[in-house]
Amino acid sequence: MHSPKPMFFFLQPNRRVPKPTLVMAAMALFLLTACGYHLRGAYELPKALKAVYLQGASTELQEQFSKAILASSGKLLDSPEKAGVVIRFFDEKLTRRVMSLSARGRANEFELDYRLEYEISNASNAILMPRQPIEVKREYFNDQQDVIAKDNEEKVIRNEMYQQTVRAIINRARLVLEASAK
Repeated sequence: MHSPKPMFFFLQPNRRVPKPTLVMAAMALFLLTACGYHLRGAYELPKALKAVYLQGASTELQEQFSKAILASSGKLLDSPEKAGVVIRFFDEKLTRRVMSLSARGRANEFELDYRLEYEISNASNAILMPRQPIEVKREYFNDQQDVIAKDNEEKVIRNEMYQQTVRAIINRARLVLEASAK
């Protein structure tokens, strides 16, 4: 029996990749990096934001922070001693509210409201940014016929809300750290 042939000729065993192909691939990679292309979720982080300690964040928020920081070659630490930045969270709350009802009295639309306050300090506990509020709201339609899909949709929306919150906090932290460095 013959094994199926690879789609690309240069993936065949014992086959050398032609130099023009290598040159074109290298040029494409160079152009992508030169134009500022980066992976989605990756940030240019100041040195202090490469080592972050989170205090008082929910598991979901910590997970999204971890993804964003790791995508940017940083790390979340288990203790504040070696952190460049300590972010403290207060009053984190996610609420779900019915926006409209069907003729049968079932919820047609929901609103998700995610709120928290946070402050940023350095490793020596000096406040770099005093307490700031963040609020993210989303509305979605609740199809009564497809309950399982709507439950999954709410999870996706919640994750997007956490991601938006993380982006806002990281962007504000970058601005504060860049301003304090000047």
